[in-house]
Amino acid sequence: MSEFDWFLVFLLNGGVIVVGLYLARGTRSSSQWFLAGRSLPWWGIGLSMFATNVDNADLVAVTGSTYKEGLHIISVYALGSAAGGILAAFCVVPVIYRAGFYTNAEYLESRFGPSMRVLSALIQLQYRSSMLGLMIWSVYLLLTRLVDMQPIEAWGLIVGAVVFAGFYAAWGGLKAVVWTDALQGLIMMAGGLAIFCAVWNAVGGWSGLTESLQAADAAADTHLADLTHIGRYRGEHGATPPILVVVAWTIIGCGYWTVNHTQTMRLMGARSLWDMRMAALFGVSISLPIMISCAFLGVIGRALPAFQGMDNPDELYPMLADEFLGWGWKGLVVAGVLSAAVSTFDSMGASLSAVFTRDIYARFIVKDRDDAHYVRVGRCATVGVLVLGFLYLPFIWTQENMLRAFTTLIPVFVTPLLTTYVVGVLLPVHRASGWIGIMIGSAYGLLALVGREFPEIVELPVLVSGRWMALIWSLLITATTMAVVTLIAGRDHSAQTPLKESGWLGRSREQLPKILEHPFAGEVPLLANPNLWAALVLAGSAWVVFGLLW
Repeated sequence: MSEFDWFLVFLLNGGVIVVGLYLARGTRSSSQWFLAGRSLPWWGIGLSMFATNVDNADLVAVTGSTYKEGLHIISVYALGSAAGGILAAFCVVPVIYRAGFYTNAEYLESRFGPSMRVLSALIQLQYRSSMLGLMIWSVYLLLTRLVDMQPIEAWGLIVGAVVFAGFYAAWGGLKAVVWTDALQGLIMMAGGLAIFCAVWNAVGGWSGLTESLQAADAAADTHLADLTHIGRYRGEHGATPPILVVVAWTIIGCGYWTVNHTQTMRLMGARSLWDMRMAALFGVSISLPIMISCAFLGVIGRALPAFQGMDNPDELYPMLADEFLGWGWKGLVVAGVLSAAVSTFDSMGASLSAVFTRDIYARFIVKDRDDAHYVRVGRCATVGVLVLGFLYLPFIWTQENMLRAFTTLIPVFVTPLLTTYVVGVLLPVHRASGWIGIMIGSAYGLLALVGREFPEIVELPVLVSGRWMALIWSLLITATTMAVVTLIAGRDHSAQTPLKESGWLGRSREQLPKILEHPFAGEVPLLANPNLWAALVLAGSAWVVFGLLW
């Protein structure tokens, strides 16, 4: 890259970091640090959710995935995100918000008991720190393939980005994270648009893409043209119904938006319930076009002769940028990818430190110190959480691509936890059904993981342990277990047992402001009704999957 490219990278990202440090100055109390005093508007939260939803690992891994398997992954950003965002913002998080909780794990204790709070906290720490490892690896690929950095230089820059993100997130909490993420989201949009337009023009648009794929099929008796259709992907073994893949991706999307405290923490910082719902819909809506364009980059790579037969498709994104972007544009794309990384580094650091501080440290280790003590613990935990991401790198290196590493881990714990949240909110299941359901569901997930990744230890049929079936079985086994326990032990008609927390946990809940339904003086205007927009987002997402790209 040229000196001007590097100037853009450091100007854009350095400017955002300066803003983050500036915003961090006024954070003093725990309600400000963990939930920004419940003062955030919908559009700021939505931009921040977009920046975290579309992280740098997505940009690199999605391109690599569609190069091999086609556009079926768009299902998770369309139906998966729409269903997950609506489920979280309209059903699950409002219950947590009204109860005055800071984390979703706190709700699980009130609904199912303290063991579920611990399990949820540990699962979230594992789930999101593994994703952090994917992001670290994707930045490394970008720096070594596009920028031609030496490994030691690339790792030095990555560690520096993690340190800066951790610093302003640790100092400023949710408020600093949300507003810096919003700015980083704009940089990501510009970078994503630049690389897509350049590559789309190089392949000759839609007609050029389809003609190139059809010509390649005719010459080599392949089926590359099927990559542009979600409904033509039938799994690794060619026997998986496409609708099953869409359902599996939808489960993943619901788990991301509901279990992932990186997103639910933002929703709980909303100034009103209306802002919460509109923020989720806005975040989903602006994520979809960016991820569709990113997904198409992988398919376009199969149509370009220079990128045929790649051994490591995760390298495609930086290679496309290197081939088709000129002076200045490379810097914008690198700035966008680095912004995506930093936005998620700070988000994960702040949200997972909140989980550790409230749900493990303050609940079970040190219960009654002053407010400043727990803010300091949260700040220190932010740095510790970011270090965890590096521990997953050896596992990620062994996977065929980064996306497979991610989907391999989800059925083990995340899907059972998602099921527990949803069933607990919607149905009067017995309190004991929570921890029993999640233990049985996770035991299946672990068995399926071993059977899928280490068949020499346990050999299981694909119907039981396959990549896509595991997600559905995990949900069904967990829900069925909860139903059986409830049939035996009886229903629990109370929505939740009031959680009477002593010490700092109780005092910090008293700091939260009064709950607002919406920010309007009178009734909510018709065109501002979240239910209307939710229906439109869901319908539009379904059209993308089953109409436009099926």
